[in-house]
Amino acid sequence: MTVTALDEPALGLRERFPIFRHTTYLNSCSLGALSDRSRVAMSDYLDQWERRGASAWYDTWLGAYERLRVGYGRIVGADASAIALHPCISTALTVVAESLDYRRRPKVVTTTLDFPTVPYQWLAKAGAGVDVEILESPDGISVPLEAFARAIDGRTALVATSHVFFTSGHVQDVRAIADLAHVQGALCLIDGYQGAGQVPVDVGAMDVDFYCAGGLKWLLGGSGIAFLYVRPSLIGQLEPRVAGWFGHATPFRFDPRVLERAADAHRFDLGTPAVAAVYAQLAGLEVLEDAGLAWVQARTRALADDLIADATARGLRPKVSPEPARRSAIVMLPREQPHADVARLAAAGFIVDARPGHVRVSPYFYNRADEHRSFLEHLSRG
Repeated sequence: MTVTALDEPALGLRERFPIFRHTTYLNSCSLGALSDRSRVAMSDYLDQWERRGASAWYDTWLGAYERLRVGYGRIVGADASAIALHPCISTALTVVAESLDYRRRPKVVTTTLDFPTVPYQWLAKAGAGVDVEILESPDGISVPLEAFARAIDGRTALVATSHVFFTSGHVQDVRAIADLAHVQGALCLIDGYQGAGQVPVDVGAMDVDFYCAGGLKWLLGGSGIAFLYVRPSLIGQLEPRVAGWFGHATPFRFDPRVLERAADAHRFDLGTPAVAAVYAQLAGLEVLEDAGLAWVQARTRALADDLIADATARGLRPKVSPEPARRSAIVMLPREQPHADVARLAAAGFIVDARPGHVRVSPYFYNRADEHRSFLEHLSRG
């Protein structure tokens, strides 16, 4: 895409996001912008709640829940039967963690660049004999495949790491990591929260065993909704040691005597879904599908490339992968006082975020190149 094209989002698309009427929003990696379509969808849910109460469950809300499995499946290239729904990544990880047998394979491999939710899940099991090996990054950007190869062995139950590192925006070679895990008989879980939506995902091509992401960021669904993909051939083999009534094969039989797990990925569900979040996410996915996910990802990549080039030209030394193909729309700019910078920029109408030692910028398809140029000018004045 040309720079001119970067300044011209698809006709009418940007207008679906009211936040741009009053601010320059460059923080989609923290929270995707609210679309007017999601607001309407949530209002529709509230109207149903007001008019119908619980009667809406059976002919409306449960159907929305199942449609969301289909929508998430399209995002990652999977059938809906392989998708479980959760309120957040933490509960999705809990179900996976409580499905594994650590007696012969007590090791879990993760990295210092992964979002802390991932290592925390298994560090909490240290008292139960789980050994967490946390790989270091030599440059704060990526973790070499050689480090994974050295760490993964016959004692490894799981490799749990990110598709895109929140700390650097580096896009990992997921297939290569999955291959290293599988050669040793280990499973591979990928936290895709920073990636799904902004970069292509094909769980089959990646050959992963688990992939989780959610609505908060690039999928435009807000908080309270996430998903877990489980490799179909694994589903019947795993028996989570945690359970909720939505994971039962026939939850509305209300039989307390027998836990009969669902035959598909429903068995990895837990409790009653947050229907408002389901509605917001369905509408967010509609926006992405209407725009065309491939176009969304190509435009986002072009915006990020332009931002990186401009920041580099200004001497701001963006901390990104040295390999352009491994970059995403998470751009880290080293700063001495990032929180002060973020507050100063917010006062000037620019919404970005701070991470240790960096201002983090994350343009998405609804942004324009002139926005991040103006942002960089204001940042440079500080």
